Amino acid sequence: MKLLFSEAAPDYEHYIFPYAIWGFPEPGETPATFFEAGFLPSSRELDRFYLTRHIRVRLKDFQASSENRRILRKGAGLKWTLLPREEFQLTDERGAFCKRYADSRFGAEVMSEARLSTLFTAPVATHIMLFQDEATQKEVGYVVLYLENPRVAFYYYSFYDLEWFERSLGLFLMTSAVQHFSTEGFDYIYLGTCYSERALYKMQFSGCEFFNGFRWSSNAQELKYLVSRQGEQPGKHLLESEEYLSKFYGQTPAQLAGAFRVAPGQRD
Repeated sequence: MKLLFSEAAPDYEHYIFPYAIWGFPEPGETPATFFEAGFLPSSRELDRFYLTRHIRVRLKDFQASSENRRILRKGAGLKWTLLPREEFQLTDERGAFCKRYADSRFGAEVMSEARLSTLFTAPVATHIMLFQDEATQKEVGYVVLYLENPRVAFYYYSFYDLEWFERSLGLFLMTSAVQHFSTEGFDYIYLGTCYSERALYKMQFSGCEFFNGFRWSSNAQELKYLVSRQGEQPGKHLLESEEYLSKFYGQTPAQLAGAFRVAPGQRD
């Protein structure tokens, strides 16, 4: 894995000089290498990844909770099919369906028709989960997935009929995916980033953990703490916060640094 550090906005007063961390594959590495190290794809071609706070479910530890089962019952009457990307055609009708969803959820023109089209055909999309109403055969939702069996299932994007919003269709799609890949012997399903309270719902699955910059953590209270300080200007890095370290780790940054080591190698 090759790393590149892209400079972000500095806070010179407090000596905070952030960098976005990008990873680039080397021969023999697959996207699973990056997912497991805390990265997500920043390119649909899977040729660049970014380090971020994101959530995964350790599927060997997943057991459907009463809430998970309640959500699945709300989707009674729906069926789904897992299709290789090559067997899913983004017709004009399907494209218009996804565009209506994207405009409603993300804002008008945030996702252009051209961008939407490539989303379903790029290497990051290996499979599509297609959801239908059994009674009418109407298609009500799609989940775009990257699968690298058995290490990674990545829940990349979902699109669904907003008329089903009150029936928690979006959560039904995600819960169905988590349940399915837990039975198929996958190691993890990755559910995307979590930087706001709206995204905390992703932690509702048993076996959930998130990447905090130096380890995968299953402590939901730690994640809520990080989300609660989002947008604040504390004047210090997270690992300079005595409150955070004492509350969740009881170790110094130097002790925590043992989570990451770089083997000595040749220099160019």
